[in-house]
Amino acid sequence: MFHFSGFNMMFPEGRNFHATYKCYSVSMLPGNERSDVEKGGKIIMPPSALDTLTRLNVEYPMLFKLSNNKKMRSSHAGVLEFVADEGKCYLPHWMMHNLLLEEGNILIIESVSLPVATFSKFQPNSTDFLDITNPKAVLENALRNFACLTKGDVIAIKYNKKIYELCVLETRPGNAVSIIECDMNVEFEAPVGYKEHHETQIPGSGQQGTQGTGASDASALGAALEEVVETFKGPGVRLDGKKKKESQLETPVVKKFLPRGVPDYHYKFGQIRFDRSIRPVSDRGTDESGGLEDVKDVNSFHGTGFSMKKTRK
Repeated sequence: MFHFSGFNMMFPEGRNFHATYKCYSVSMLPGNERSDVEKGGKIIMPPSALDTLTRLNVEYPMLFKLSNNKKMRSSHAGVLEFVADEGKCYLPHWMMHNLLLEEGNILIIESVSLPVATFSKFQPNSTDFLDITNPKAVLENALRNFACLTKGDVIAIKYNKKIYELCVLETRPGNAVSIIECDMNVEFEAPVGYKEHHETQIPGSGQQGTQGTGASDASALGAALEEVVETFKGPGVRLDGKKKKESQLETPVVKKFLPRGVPDYHYKFGQIRFDRSIRPVSDRGTDESGGLEDVKDVNSFHGTGFSMKKTRK
């Protein structure tokens, strides 16, 4: 048994690492702000921990069980760096919340070996998650900063300067799994507070190097809907005092949009697409079924035109 700044470093029989630390959130880490730690599921430990882990020759990747015995809460995490002050460790804020820890509380850390994940199921804690166009790509990118998942944890991912919380409802083949270099099928449960006449399940997503499973019919949900957008209905006034021409009257337009909560199945990572499919209703005819169809008018401009520049005589 070793003694560091009032904390016991215990190494029982076997080759497992076991230690107790004072835990703090990443915001308390000395030096520059470490926002990268908040984005994932890894912790920062002191250099002495690395020395001990090296002597014990623990299994890689290094995975740890975090326990708050006073509150009977536990979770799992990977390690990002070994730069913390001796006797201290630093955790992401969402992990501190899961473990019911406050700044300076005692945390027990021990090395573990976890099975490789094959399946996981998430439930967003807010319907705001449905506003994400492609949740599959967002989750895949976020999970790259995680080493493992624990059933019952509420993880936090950041997207477009907004934090989304997702509860881990299920993991296979165990209640805690490693998600490093694995094939993992992912499903989403309807978000908390989601109310509809019919239940729509968000299509599944995958981890980096994984294959996700879809829970909905892509052909049925992926089709774009059309919405008639009413423009300004006032008469309007020209700056030159003249009356507005009939050809200049505002007409409603048809805007294509995806149903809320349905991802873009044609999304490609790193590519941005702009929708320029908005057309005035007057430019669209009707097909045999009574729906709208595109009408192309080659000679759309019928005016004589005016020149801003006066010609000299």
